[in-house]
Amino acid sequence: MAQKKVVVVFGATGNQGGSVIKSLQGDPKTAEEFKIRGITRDTSKPNAKALEAKGVETVAADINNKDQIKAALQGAYAVFAVTNYWEKMDAQLEEQQGKNIADLSKEAGVQHLIWSSLLNVNHLTNGSFPNVEHFDSKAAVEQYIRDIGVPATFFMPGFFMSNFEGFIRPSPPNNAYTLALPMPDDTPIPLFDAGDDTGKFVKGILTNREKVLGKRVLAATDYETPKQIMETFKECFPKGGGNATFVQVGGDEYKGALAGAGMPEKAQQELYENMAFMHDYGYYGKESLDESLAILDEKPTIFKDFLSKSKAFADLK
Repeated sequence: MAQKKVVVVFGATGNQGGSVIKSLQGDPKTAEEFKIRGITRDTSKPNAKALEAKGVETVAADINNKDQIKAALQGAYAVFAVTNYWEKMDAQLEEQQGKNIADLSKEAGVQHLIWSSLLNVNHLTNGSFPNVEHFDSKAAVEQYIRDIGVPATFFMPGFFMSNFEGFIRPSPPNNAYTLALPMPDDTPIPLFDAGDDTGKFVKGILTNREKVLGKRVLAATDYETPKQIMETFKECFPKGGGNATFVQVGGDEYKGALAGAGMPEKAQQELYENMAFMHDYGYYGKESLDESLAILDEKPTIFKDFLSKSKAFADLK
């Protein structure tokens, strides 16, 4: 039997990394081809032990420690790398983390780096929205990976469906469920179930390597507008959510709501711009999803099915 290729998965106990592991192990073909090495900060935690019980090799490594990352990448064929800007809200730190992974992947002879990336919104919008740092920092790493010549594919996660678990909430005066965002109701949003579908796309990237090397894979099920999103919500919950509605709010009102939730001013502006740029410029620069969806061998999650299984709305009928 041929030796299995090692796939290193960063954030193995998190949402995206965990989804990758589940998909690769759940498909007999990829389970036979790949051995998974899961990177986590603490291998003694229950989540890490649960992965070990499923045959995952777990390695303790801090994403900020180059020596630990270097050791974790030894003998790797492929790497799925994801960073978390929101942990420190520091774009320079996220860039450095990504560049370290890129440098060490090249040094280790990795044949397929899958970088969880996003578009550079500052460039896309010609400087109109310069503060969407969690997009731009990932885009900077993507460009660096291209510049140093690591064989790579750029996994571009869409707008998380799970965001709406916090966004859609009862509002006064009649407690109707309301989605309030600073965008028109016809803004196309690429919806993505990160927990269930990250692995489906990454599996497609790994099994279609020659087709997707150097390319971006847009990870989303479909484009839906706020109006369509709320129609689906009402369809899923005709009793409790039958009078649900979308409200377009101004930037100051939106940022004020974020401030009321305790969010720092920098994050308020970033999240406002994140919402506001989509209508005129497109989350993916108005690109079609068709080519990316073609690499899947499993159907991605539709928003209706996501809502139906959501614990946040479990009490609604």
